Amino acid sequence: MLLVLQDEIRRSEEARYDHRLHGVLLVTQGMSAPQVARFLGDGTRTVEYWVRRFNTEGLSGLVEGERPGRPARLSASQLEHIGVILRGSPQAQGMTGNLWDGKSLAEWLRRNWAVKLSVRQCQRLFRRLGFRQRKSRPLIAHADPLLQAAHKKTSKASRSARRRPLAAVEYVMLFVY
Repeated sequence: MLLVLQDEIRRSEEARYDHRLHGVLLVTQGMSAPQVARFLGDGTRTVEYWVRRFNTEGLSGLVEGERPGRPARLSASQLEHIGVILRGSPQAQGMTGNLWDGKSLAEWLRRNWAVKLSVRQCQRLFRRLGFRQRKSRPLIAHADPLLQAAHKKTSKASRSARRRPLAAVEYVMLFVY
């Protein structure tokens, strides 16, 4: 239960602020930084940083600041352009294959924009741009399409009949019997 509560505190920006506020409050009430750290489940240095920032900046020192991260390799306009490209076929962009995948997008980015992204990162781009994974069904070599359709568990006719809603009269008849 302790881990669940700690994860919830770390997930919300407001909860992290409140958590820091409680830590500083406990220090002002006479507890030492190591005691507060043990009590709240944080490191001693972390509590000391909170107190130091509170002493220098006041309450604003406890507010979550910007977290600098690695700069994006693709700009917003490039992402938009990729979205347009992905709606077309890879062959229209001089690539092989019928469908875009992580490997082909990574190769296209490397060739055209000299941007090196991993296949996994390209797969994340698909999801970020609103695409979902689609795999084509393999066709059995030299198979008769009519025999394949007959062998399916549900034929097209039975699938469409199943989706068809019952008419109001049929509902009434079901309740009468």
